[in-house]
Amino acid sequence: MLIGHFNEQPWQDASTGLVGSLAQLQVSNEHYNPGIGRDLYNRFIDEKLYAEEVGFEALMMNEHHSAPYCIQGVTNVELFILARQTSKAKLVPLGNPLPIWDDPLWLAESLAMTDMISGGRLISGFVRGGGPESISHNANTTYNRERFNEAHDFIIKTWTTPGPFRWEGKHHHFRYVNPWCLPLQKPHPPIWIPGISSAETVKWCAEHRYPYVMLATRIEPTKEMFDLYYQHGAEVGNKVGTQNVGYLFKVHVEETEDKGEEVGKKYIEGVANPFIQEGNEGFLLPHHFLPPGYSSRASVRKMLELFTDQQAGGTSGRFSQGNYESNVKNLSIISGTPKAVMPKVRHVLETLRPGTIFLWDGDGAMDHGDQVRSLRLHGQEVIPAIKEIAKELDLKSPYETNDGTGIAPAVWAKHQAAQKAAKA
Repeated sequence: MLIGHFNEQPWQDASTGLVGSLAQLQVSNEHYNPGIGRDLYNRFIDEKLYAEEVGFEALMMNEHHSAPYCIQGVTNVELFILARQTSKAKLVPLGNPLPIWDDPLWLAESLAMTDMISGGRLISGFVRGGGPESISHNANTTYNRERFNEAHDFIIKTWTTPGPFRWEGKHHHFRYVNPWCLPLQKPHPPIWIPGISSAETVKWCAEHRYPYVMLATRIEPTKEMFDLYYQHGAEVGNKVGTQNVGYLFKVHVEETEDKGEEVGKKYIEGVANPFIQEGNEGFLLPHHFLPPGYSSRASVRKMLELFTDQQAGGTSGRFSQGNYESNVKNLSIISGTPKAVMPKVRHVLETLRPGTIFLWDGDGAMDHGDQVRSLRLHGQEVIPAIKEIAKELDLKSPYETNDGTGIAPAVWAKHQAAQKAAKA
């Protein structure tokens, strides 16, 4: 099993009055204080470095736009820093929103440089991005999936096909493709895809043999999506197993149960994060979250099932995530001493059987001290215990197989043939 760390990296400044409910894309940046932003950016980078030091094997990061619940507007900036400052952990941007990139060649070059500088530790995550990402960058949401697919295909070709070549697609046109920087990993860095409920994306991942990472969704719908992956992967003839699925969930540990509950409540006391189903409360305009053309009708229905609190009623756009107690009850938040949290973590692992997990910690209103204490205990007690459970349950990550997980089958077959020919 591969065990990683994640923090959404929220804006933390009580004086702005943003703690609690908020509406995405309707909060003016007049509230932004660059001095506080400087301190937060450096704090979060320091915590990533410490996470590697205590034993986390992967460092996950993401990006959102025009959103105080995530100050990472460009995940690659932190990625570039960590590529040089870390030495062991896999670097996992989950991920770059391809539909908003008008120049995917620039992205291909940037990620290739990161892979080289890090010594081949990049796991490249690609996402379609939420509605606000497209709206913030003036990307037509009707073509969101088309632009994602084309940019993906272009980047893979750029990484694996000698140039120069010409690309004439529907959304991207390049007369000359011949970057003088290519990834260290061959045939290319692993591709992982995060998500919450899209059956179309799950099937696409299964066809490409890309690991699919569910983001803090409840246990039952997560298992449903994993089962769909296994079913569709088998139908198209790809080998599937625990290496193909990953799960992000909130786990915070403290020396005492009282402290665990005190700090655990901070998950839902910071700025609202309405896009992760089990966050704190937030107000969200439906046409921002699911803009016209962004998703199929089936996906829209599924997302509304996952996000909408039926008791809220009406069309206010409010997604009520419940109180701390309800989050603890459904395992959306796991907080306490290492001894107390491990039975709950075991239940998650036994039920979902992921080969990769990311422990979401240090979020909401948690401060640096809260995060450092938890990271230390994770390294001393939680990570070793999870490793033992994973060994018992035979939960293998993509790095414990040799089937090219994270590499599309056609590309992997071509790579194997080239290696065989080189040895002949």
